[in-house]
Amino acid sequence: MLSRLLPPLIFVFLLPGVSAAREPMPSAMVVNHTLVQTIFSSDEEMHYVVSWSGGIKIGDLFLSVRQAANGDGYAIRARVKDYGLFRLFYPVNDTFTTYVRGPLKLPYRYEVEQKEGHGSSTTHRLTIYDQEKLQVSYQKNKGPLKKFTLTGPAYNEFSSFFITRVLNFTDGQPIVPTFVDEKRHEVAVALLVKEQQKSIFGKVDTLKVMPKMDFKGLYDKDGDTVFWLSDDRCRVPIAIHSKILVGSLVAELVEYKNPACPKWTGRKKKKQQLELGD
Repeated sequence: MLSRLLPPLIFVFLLPGVSAAREPMPSAMVVNHTLVQTIFSSDEEMHYVVSWSGGIKIGDLFLSVRQAANGDGYAIRARVKDYGLFRLFYPVNDTFTTYVRGPLKLPYRYEVEQKEGHGSSTTHRLTIYDQEKLQVSYQKNKGPLKKFTLTGPAYNEFSSFFITRVLNFTDGQPIVPTFVDEKRHEVAVALLVKEQQKSIFGKVDTLKVMPKMDFKGLYDKDGDTVFWLSDDRCRVPIAIHSKILVGSLVAELVEYKNPACPKWTGRKKKKQQLELGD
């Protein structure tokens, strides 16, 4: 259940208005370069508490973006960990790492290490993106290599979440390319409203955003997913709500770090709040 929250966080959004060789993007989409520099400042970390149906804590989600160790672009890492009684029923310890590069922060490598359930072995998934030749290669464990052809550049479910934060929602709903479920999808993203949202920082002016998905991705969704971004140059993801088959999943930011955003860095809930659902 816990890992099903990830894809909504991680949506694929194009970066238009950027000139890059062999990376054509729809001109209707506009990216804010200041936001790109802030978010990809090499040392951002986020910690979310994940709860089920508004109160029962079931796990933690950790997100980070740093320069890749090999110097080739950036590494976006997500780690999902179970919590409390939930681990007795279905332990989860998953790590997702996406490597991106170039002015559009397009993915070129995606690695997944999943260990879920009692006594289960680790599942390894590797995806290689050739954005110039428009090809994707995928392998699960030591199984056969699968190859797919793209009709244009595409993000994966994790790199998209970070790219979403740099878009200007001024000209309708951006249509974004997403490679999920062995094909490239075009996803409309709606800015629903600007509103204040409760958070660890108090009430925050936010952008409420909803991607319109017609695919399952890493989870089986059964309703809309919305998330709130702070309405400033940091676009801090304050919260994510996602309906599932039974109830809903909520991820609330409880800790944030980014030297480029000193206003937000170092805030966290009090201990008794962090332990909600113990």
